[in-house]
Amino acid sequence: MATVKCSIPKGTRDFLPIEMARRNYIFDTIRSVFRTFAFEPIETPSLENLSTLMGKYGEEGDKLLFKVLNSGDFMEGVDFQQDYHKVAPRICDRGLRYDLTVPFARFVVQHRDQITFPFRRYQLQPVWRADRPQKGRYREFYQCDADMIGSTSLLNELELVQMIDMVFSRLGINVVVKINNRKVLAGIADMIGAPDKLVDITVAIDKLDKIGLDNVRAELAERGLTSSQIRALDPVFSLSGTAEEKIAALEAMFANVEVGRKGAEELKELFGYITAAGVKCEVELDLTLARGLNYYTGAIFEVKAKDVQIGSICGGGRYDNLTGIFGMPDVSGVGISFGADRIYDVLTELDAFPADLAQAAQVLFINFGPAEQAACVKAAARLRAEGIATLVYPEAAKMKKQMEYANRKQVPFVAFIGETELKDGTVTLKNMIDGNQTTMTIDELIAVLG
Repeated sequence: MATVKCSIPKGTRDFLPIEMARRNYIFDTIRSVFRTFAFEPIETPSLENLSTLMGKYGEEGDKLLFKVLNSGDFMEGVDFQQDYHKVAPRICDRGLRYDLTVPFARFVVQHRDQITFPFRRYQLQPVWRADRPQKGRYREFYQCDADMIGSTSLLNELELVQMIDMVFSRLGINVVVKINNRKVLAGIADMIGAPDKLVDITVAIDKLDKIGLDNVRAELAERGLTSSQIRALDPVFSLSGTAEEKIAALEAMFANVEVGRKGAEELKELFGYITAAGVKCEVELDLTLARGLNYYTGAIFEVKAKDVQIGSICGGGRYDNLTGIFGMPDVSGVGISFGADRIYDVLTELDAFPADLAQAAQVLFINFGPAEQAACVKAAARLRAEGIATLVYPEAAKMKKQMEYANRKQVPFVAFIGETELKDGTVTLKNMIDGNQTTMTIDELIAVLG
């Protein structure tokens, strides 16, 4: 058999035990906050029909969908001289999910008779994007989503901000929450005389942090905006001050633009809630925040780490009619997604993971031989029944080898059952940090380690 080179696709990763321990720390922290706010867990398949996914993420999002070839002789009778859009459905009708929100909308419609509205769900699952891999950007990565659907109240948006505040406080990451409203962006498009260019404007503005203002202006020109329309956006880019001052400026700017005025009113209400709730992390009104996904219709959020240079680590927004695509109109939802992989990178750079995450076992029983091994197995069963993570070394190897194993695995305690302990029904426990040893009964050992 030929030797196969060991490799994995670009943009994917293997995770070693310490990495999984750290990832689970992130997942458990986020999950505990979701549960605190009474969200319920669901899961959806990795594969969705392309009809579910296509056209929901904008032109650029559609290009990043991983499409899965149909099984069987899918190429039979296909005329590859035809337009791609005619050929594609013949050879692939499914794809890997791009995010968790669109599948959630499909889930809501499909299970409408089995859930109670307003419905609050959370979901921690992987998603896939055919993107160019780079730092903080992967082709396979986890999202941790929470959504409320079936309510238009801005109290839902407030709770999302509160959850962001709580999650990153528990993780020890200093963040800024950036907020805008897609109605404000629609108002700006109306104000400059380009209402039909809303998608083009949002897609370009969404790249401001990545490519800079001059390149955004150049892209707007490429997308068909006139030089006067592009210049008319300058006050938006330069608007400064507190959230209240920016909202007041928007209210004046949108005196005759209804959709923009509605967006400003929603921002005013939301920031009032945030102030009253005493949210501790920094919250900023950022009028250049666009988030390129087409389905957003109201408030939009993006969270950035203040002490690490990386893209957004959490984001989301309000979508008013995503379920309408699947035949259930006028059901408004709002949600956020925590990017677990980028959060991992931030915590790694900050060296902010708890030190004991590498500790898989709390105690290791040294193996001296058959009789002692039988006693160790019995004692280990007692400890495990009490929820104490316990190892028994599998062979009667040299003491040095077993102790080195305990050190490499960062096991804090080693237990000995030798001839004396076997006769007395005791265990000798060694603290691997300070070197102290104490002989005790199994019950006393459980009390020490429990």
